[in-house]
Amino acid sequence: MAQPAGVLPVILVWLVGLRLFPRWAVPSAFAAAAVVVAVHVLRTGQSIDPAGFVPHLHLTAPQLSAPAVLGLAVPLFLVTMASQNVPGAAVMQGLGYRIPWRRSMTVTGLGSLLGATGGAPGVNLAAISAALAAGPEAGEDRSRRWIASVASGCVLVLIGLGAGAFGALVSLAPEGVIPAVAGLALLGTFASSLRAALERTEDLVPAAVTFAVVASGVSVAGMSAAFWALVAGLSVRWVLRWGRTVPTPDSDRAG
Repeated sequence: MAQPAGVLPVILVWLVGLRLFPRWAVPSAFAAAAVVVAVHVLRTGQSIDPAGFVPHLHLTAPQLSAPAVLGLAVPLFLVTMASQNVPGAAVMQGLGYRIPWRRSMTVTGLGSLLGATGGAPGVNLAAISAALAAGPEAGEDRSRRWIASVASGCVLVLIGLGAGAFGALVSLAPEGVIPAVAGLALLGTFASSLRAALERTEDLVPAAVTFAVVASGVSVAGMSAAFWALVAGLSVRWVLRWGRTVPTPDSDRAG
């Protein structure tokens, strides 16, 4: 741990919040991280450039070329599908939701075309954002978790307007503080997703293989560990189920 003095207070605040007020444990950790950053800036005397806090909007005219398509667009498309869209759909599936895949890809594709005029990154089914807004931390009633999605979307618009200021503050944070608070925010969703993945005994080994590969961080042929984890997990699942009849949850309950 490069900066234990900065990371440990964030973890302690999160742990106390998890015990006393679970719903506000993660926001409390973010608040603690903000305090840590402020103390670090005051202690080290780092200079802050006010110009970095003001956002600037520039219109970007897209230019289509073969090298850009082959060297940038296609790899980005594959990486987005492998590391965001497919894992995002898998996260939602693990939380008990069904994704209208064709309509989702149509909407995100059109959004990407529109956002390209402003130089924005591609629109996709973000796995982390989906996990945060659709997980148990968003409420006990799954039918009302859409409120968290709408709220997070509105907050993201505000964050976008203040992206320059936020980026400047993040750059001032001690090493390890931002990854720590981000990891704490995802622990609850990770636990519930892992429980759902390991719930059925016939899928126990494929789920464990998927988790092991993604935890390894392996990257082959430009594809991230998330992609190869899905390939490995689905391959093991196919081999184990080949030639066998696996009972469905409905048939299990009927028996």
